[in-house]
Amino acid sequence: MSLDRTWIESHIPHRYKMCLLDSVETWDAERIVCRASSHRNADNPLRAHGRLGISCGIEYAAQAMAVHGALAVSGGEQPQIGYLTSVRSVALHATRLDDIATDLEIEAIRRSGNQHSILYDFSVRSNQSELLSGRAAVLLDAARIIDPSAKPIS
Repeated sequence: MSLDRTWIESHIPHRYKMCLLDSVETWDAERIVCRASSHRNADNPLRAHGRLGISCGIEYAAQAMAVHGALAVSGGEQPQIGYLTSVRSVALHATRLDDIATDLEIEAIRRSGNQHSILYDFSVRSNQSELLSGRAAVLLDAARIIDPSAKPIS
């Protein structure tokens, strides 16, 4: 099974230029590592004022988490839609992403979770150099938590 951009776009809500990841390098039940080159694109949708700030790396990590969620479901099941509800302990080791000449390596490690929420540690690196890291909480299927009688989103 090829886990390239085409596969990623068909399994997460992000499409076209907003799909920032190129491939899944490796994954298991707790961890995923993805690769991206879109940070160098002049038409990256996250660019503002002619640059791509380092904090945009959080979106790269969030997309890796979404891919991890899609890989975790069995068979033809649809993955639950996740909402990034908080990021904590974010450490920024650069000021921008668009001036990084090499591909980004995005890693997300699932630390805990249940059917309602997941906690991930994440990092974005280039050439083994950490650019940013942190912890993210993801809320799954928010409508069902607010209203347990709500039908799952499909």
